[in-house]
Amino acid sequence: MDQKPFGTSDFALNPEPRCPCLLLLDVSGSMDGAPIAELNAGLKAFRDDLVADELASKRVEVACITFGDSVDVVTEFETAAVFEPPWVRAEGNTPMGAAITSGIELARLRKEVYRQNGIAFYRPWIFLITDGAPTDAWATAAKQVKDGEAAKAFAFFAVGVEGADMKILRQIAVREPLKLKGLQFRGLFQWLSNSMKSVSRSTPGDEVPLKNPTEGPDGWASI
Repeated sequence: MDQKPFGTSDFALNPEPRCPCLLLLDVSGSMDGAPIAELNAGLKAFRDDLVADELASKRVEVACITFGDSVDVVTEFETAAVFEPPWVRAEGNTPMGAAITSGIELARLRKEVYRQNGIAFYRPWIFLITDGAPTDAWATAAKQVKDGEAAKAFAFFAVGVEGADMKILRQIAVREPLKLKGLQFRGLFQWLSNSMKSVSRSTPGDEVPLKNPTEGPDGWASI
């Protein structure tokens, strides 16, 4: 998988540590209608919130992989300041296993780019959002998630929209998967942007306490 060219001059202009956030977005046919509309609105709100924070806009890098008809890297890693949320549409099946495997490789390659350019970085977050069950083989992806988490190569989060197979998500993720309340995508992305901002203000390697998304009146998830 090729990375978009990112020359040393870009890092020279912005040598801030990078906080990579990869979104794995289920755009299968079952997401059609209100779910995909709310997902698109949530992505835009996510970008706007990060851009409004001067430090996060320089440190947080976002990439998006969609999986439906195919698995596609629709946005390469780029800082929030220049990130353009993709406008996604729903169609196809749910090749979740391939999406996870592709995402892990994309994150690995991005870390290599940081190392080659002497840029400090935080542990990447890989954030899976799905409303179904994998329609492809997923055992290898699950093993890669567990191995990567054990090596602290990345942090993997799974969110199930109504209809998601939470039993399979529990077999893939190390952390307990979260179930989205209704279509609260904007609440989800607000939590994600707040979490990314907190991480970006910390020192790389530090553990950052995160707000529990299942608690409080603005909680967007349940277990």
